Amino acid sequence: MTYVVTDACIRCKYMDCVEVCPVDCFYEGENMLVINPSECIDCGVCEPECPAEAILPDTESGLEQWMELNAKFSAEWPNITVKKDAPDDADEWKGKDGKFETQFSEAPGEGD
Repeated sequence: MTYVVTDACIRCKYMDCVEVCPVDCFYEGENMLVINPSECIDCGVCEPECPAEAILPDTESGLEQWMELNAKFSAEWPNITVKKDAPDDADEWKGKDGKFETQFSEAPGEGD
């Protein structure tokens, strides 16, 4: 088992999860984070830290798209190990539906 970042992270990118991850398995895109499934040790400390509730265990149903997306982009985006400030409009995007279709970006973030 591993943990997966879902579309709830898009445009929120709070990064509280980055701060608590003991193995630095988060990778930063332009407007969301992903978890490298090969590096995640299934400790679960990131899940309750996410204000957007965007991190779920891969045992939940319906996460196939997100497992693939996390694996793909964790191989392309830079690793992030230090929490940064969330976007100024993060709270406005928190809880909105349909963000993947309208807001997702494949562009990498800045990393550390």
